[in-house]
Order: sequence, then structure tokens, then C-alpha cells
Amino acid sequence: MEYEFAPLEGITGPEFRRVHHRFFPGVDRYFTPFLSPTQHHVFPSRELRQVLPEENQGLTVVPQILTKNAGDFLWAAGELAAMGYSEVNLNLGCPSGTVTAKGKGAGFLADLAGLTQFFDEVFEKAPVAVSVKTRLGMVEAEEFEPLLLLFCRYPIARLTVHPRVREDHYKHPVRLEAFDRFLPRCTLPVCFNGGVTAVDQCRRLQARWPKVEAFMIGRGLLADPALIRRLKGGPPAGREELRAFHDALYTGYCRRFQSTKQAVYHMKELWRYLRCLFDGFDPYLRPLRKAADGPAYEAVVSAVFRSCPLRTDALPDW
Repeated sequence: MEYEFAPLEGITGPEFRRVHHRFFPGVDRYFTPFLSPTQHHVFPSRELRQVLPEENQGLTVVPQILTKNAGDFLWAAGELAAMGYSEVNLNLGCPSGTVTAKGKGAGFLADLAGLTQFFDEVFEKAPVAVSVKTRLGMVEAEEFEPLLLLFCRYPIARLTVHPRVREDHYKHPVRLEAFDRFLPRCTLPVCFNGGVTAVDQCRRLQARWPKVEAFMIGRGLLADPALIRRLKGGPPAGREELRAFHDALYTGYCRRFQSTKQAVYHMKELWRYLRCLFDGFDPYLRPLRKAADGPAYEAVVSAVFRSCPLRTDALPDW
């Protein structure tokens, strides 16, 4: 069984991946936040930094691409192949309105003819393996029926299925019954993604779907950075270990942005999830949100690590 770290824009960048791997090894593959190639065929500096080999040394990283244009996808895949990557991932799962309105991400799932033309060209010319991350459809789970038939016509390296539709965003419960129905008909290697937050929960899903060869975890890993280590038989995160992880990431952000204020902003994004690991965190939520500089932020964090016990029960299900 393989375990993959799902990308989350604004959080799981190069600094985070390196620090996470240093303190909590065990992730088989990290996926980058999506790259959005355009007709100009130039990676913006922010996106380029996600995939520069020197930023990802010692990690297995798969770049994710968001586009509905086969030519732009192939250009990006060629650039990434030249950097040494052997696989790229097509994002057909992003539910953001600004993305789907352009027919990208989950919005591309509504255009079966366009998706067919895209795949015809991409799988004829791609210089690297291509995997796909998808939702079930835009509105109804039944939309996945023709989509799965289409996917299975192509040599997709791995099909990662997030069993929600676009309209669910991340609020509607994961549609496990729909995944039950469609999994036996899939002839591709399959990865499950969606709402995994606990070891026991993941073990139950693995027993339920022995055909699934990988699990992709995102928010659950932000809330419990040691989750994959625990799934592989290792220990849970300890207080001192978590503090060291936090401090290394915070220091890395300060160095990267040359701004404590920017580092605090990025750390607050992580605390949206990491706070779930601390019992009795609620009194610190407002002070954390109000912290606008390094000293204020650091004081709140020190109080949390000093006063809040680590949780041992299941984390929230996203």
C-alpha cells in the first residue's frame, strides 16, 4: 500500500514538503499544488519554484497540472520531463468556481467530447507517464459512469478518485457507496482520496477495497503530520516533535519570505488543521487569528504547546 500527500494551495509548498519529510518520513509521493500552463508557455516564478529539482531533493514529487488545453499540457509535461520528472498528474478535481467556470478542474468533467480529444492527443504525445485525479462529476455521482468508461480507454498511470461531485465541494460527506459501485468496473490502478483522518478509519477502507493500491491524504495529514507514519506502524507525533516541526517550518518561512508577517500568515493557514490535534484549543483560536506579528504569534503558539494536551481520538472528517 502506498500513501500520497495531496496538494493544498498555499500550504504544501516546497518548504512544507521538505520539513514534513524531515520530521515525519513515510510519504511515498508528494503532489505539488497545481501548475496552470498558458499559451505563453512560461512557468510563473511561483509555480516554477514548486518543481525545481533543487527544491525537492530527497523527495518523490509528482507535479500536478490544471488545464483543458492539450498543447499547454504537453508543453508543461515536456518541461517537467526535462527536469527529470517521470510522471505528471492532471487535475480534474478542483471544485473552485473560478476554475470550473473556465471548464478546468472538475469543470472539465462536464465536457466528455472535449475530454476525449484532450486524452487522444495527450496520450499519443506525452513524454512522461500521466496520472489523473478526478471527482465523480459536476452534479450527480451517476456522471461517473461514462467518465469511467472514457478513463479506462487510456493508459492512465493511476486514477485517483475523490468520490464527491463538484457541487459537494468539501462539505457533503464522501460518497463511499458510489465508490463501491464503480470500483469493480475500473481496469486502471486506483487511488482513493477523501476524508481520511484516522488510522482505524483508513484500515477499514483498505479492508473494504483490497483493489485500491494507494491512499491520498490531504487535510488529515495537515491535522496529524504523523498520520502516514502511524499507518506504516510507526508512533504518533509527540509534543516535542510537533514543536520542533512547527519551529523548523516557521523558521523556513521567515527565511523564504524575508518577512515575519508573511511567515505568520502561512503558519495560520496550517493551524486551521493542526489545531484539531490539540484538546482545549478553542480559547486560543481568537488570539491566533488576531496575531499580526511574530511576537504575538509566537506567544500564542507557546501557550498552546504548554497548555493543550494532544488528542488521542479521531480527528474531524473532511
